[in-house]
Amino acid sequence: MTATMRSTQSRKVCERVLQHPRWEAAHTILLYHALPDEIDTTLLIERAGTKRLLLPVVKGEELELREFAHKLHVGPFGILEPSEGSWVEDYQSIDLLIVPGMAFDNEGHRLGRGKGYYDKFFAKMEKSSHALQTPSACAHHYKIGICFDFQHVEAVPSEPHDVLMDEVICG
Repeated sequence: MTATMRSTQSRKVCERVLQHPRWEAAHTILLYHALPDEIDTTLLIERAGTKRLLLPVVKGEELELREFAHKLHVGPFGILEPSEGSWVEDYQSIDLLIVPGMAFDNEGHRLGRGKGYYDKFFAKMEKSSHALQTPSACAHHYKIGICFDFQHVEAVPSEPHDVLMDEVICG
């Protein structure tokens, strides 16, 4: 994929997300900064306005969330991460999750990079909701997987414990 194709498809996907009713209604959004082979989310960050953005930070073998405060540094794996901003453990406040993946299928299955960072994070969200005796965190939050056209495939290998995306938007 050329840089121009990546940019064009990223913009197309981000424009669709920006027009999505869930984006418009959301107050707190979990987003990510992209690796070179993922949908570039810079446009979403730039157009978030007054929305509260949370970005993942790699801590050991898990993801932790930090409120986006416009200062970034390069973290593990070369991913830009917030270097300032409040740490967030109140997962119930998240209205929308925008999730990257190597592949998605029509059922909402997601194929990650193999380290299980998002799977562990979804499990942590679930555990948090049980501790608070609230409805399932993963069921409560709307999850949109975003990807390039070629990453939207017929079937993705899955496990019974996998958390499904509610929707997949591709370029």
